[in-house]
Amino acid sequence: MLKDAYPYYLASEPVHANADLKVTDKYSGEVATRVALADAKAIDAGIAAAVATQEEMQAFPPYKRQAVLNHCVKRFQERFEEIAMALCIEAGKPIKDARGEVSRLIDTFRVGAEEAVRIGGEVMNLEIAERAKGYRGMWKRVPIGPCSLISPFNFPLNLAAHKIAPAIAAGCTWVMKPASRTPIGALIIGEVLAETDLPKGAFSILPCSRDGADLFTEDDRLKLLSFTGSPGVGWDLKARAGRKKVVLELGGNAACIIDADQGYQLDKVVERVVFGAFYQSGQSCISVQRILIHDSLYDTVRDKLTTAVKALPMGDPKDDKTFIGPMIAESEAKRLEEWIGKARDKGAKLLCGGKREGAMLEATLLENVPLDSEINCEEAFGPVAALYRFSDFEAALKQTNNSAFGLQAGIFSNDIRKAMRAWDVLDVGGVVINDVPSWRVDNMPYGGVKDSGLGREGVRYAIEDMTEIRLLVIRDA
Repeated sequence: MLKDAYPYYLASEPVHANADLKVTDKYSGEVATRVALADAKAIDAGIAAAVATQEEMQAFPPYKRQAVLNHCVKRFQERFEEIAMALCIEAGKPIKDARGEVSRLIDTFRVGAEEAVRIGGEVMNLEIAERAKGYRGMWKRVPIGPCSLISPFNFPLNLAAHKIAPAIAAGCTWVMKPASRTPIGALIIGEVLAETDLPKGAFSILPCSRDGADLFTEDDRLKLLSFTGSPGVGWDLKARAGRKKVVLELGGNAACIIDADQGYQLDKVVERVVFGAFYQSGQSCISVQRILIHDSLYDTVRDKLTTAVKALPMGDPKDDKTFIGPMIAESEAKRLEEWIGKARDKGAKLLCGGKREGAMLEATLLENVPLDSEINCEEAFGPVAALYRFSDFEAALKQTNNSAFGLQAGIFSNDIRKAMRAWDVLDVGGVVINDVPSWRVDNMPYGGVKDSGLGREGVRYAIEDMTEIRLLVIRDA
């Protein structure tokens, strides 16, 4: 269970400044715990500490950074069930999904520990012309400096980890703003980091209101802003970030194509699509939202999907049997209920679901959804998916690309030519063949194009953003 109250972490130290932030149990709606809320003075102090400690952090050798990250792996393993239950309560995430996220938290820090001692460089041949005769070159990566990290509510542990672990591995100090609805995961990471030998002042974890977060974006002492969240907020932050580097991991309305050759394994395909669309109540940037089914299979797949979705257990996320838990807030469930209603008013057919009680929204399938409706065009970020027919694979690829977003796409096909064609032409950050776009492991490059963001996460790729290349040129005597 959760503690009665949690501090924030300022310059590596826990500070019980107040108990102003109420964190609710997302299923019951009751206050589960209280968290210290940082004000502008505390945020300024955290940034100042990061700046003051950067030189020491840069000198903190890679093997010690690795030891810090390995300590985190060990402690997260020891506290596995405690962390999973905290996540289940603060995010309303079904306990099976919560345990999965703790496993990924551990994976991410483990990969970070491995990468901490792999950050290298290159010896270059500069003698490309007569004038360069006798010159030698080499380059290395050095920390970019203090980083600003803003993490979202839907993966409070692992998406925080995808910012924290590479920052430590790269030798950067940092300040983090966790989502105010789900700050506990990041604060538990802070508890564990406070046990390590990281230079004092190297990190601060400061829950705060959105109105009070301007320093995380606008302060020029920070050299990189890494934000995960909604597109509207992300692009606004980029516009206000000034000279600092910006990495954005934003939204999506991922498409999954089921081609004509999948008839022999439809049960397997349906199982994966149901998981991809509805795990953690669809609150994932790469949740399957648009399902494109070849006309020869459409009726069968539609019926199998409808039957499977109707059977998904819905209820208390603390119950091991629950698959559909609450959305993060009743307001979000109401928004999506309204979108479903608008789509039906335009001619969409409801296959199952659609009913709401508080923050609980039934897993919902629709067909004949107009292409100009929110369910197709926007990011639903909840338990709803829309079915579409296609007869031509090229047309399905074009429909997939007909989106403001471009995060990941999934293709079920055994035709290598179609797989490679999809990889060539889909305007997305990643193409997953014979699985859903919701699939991710924590060492792969992950991120999107168009309104889905800028840059890539995945520890190695985040480290590249959190470092600068420094060149050395030597002229032989």
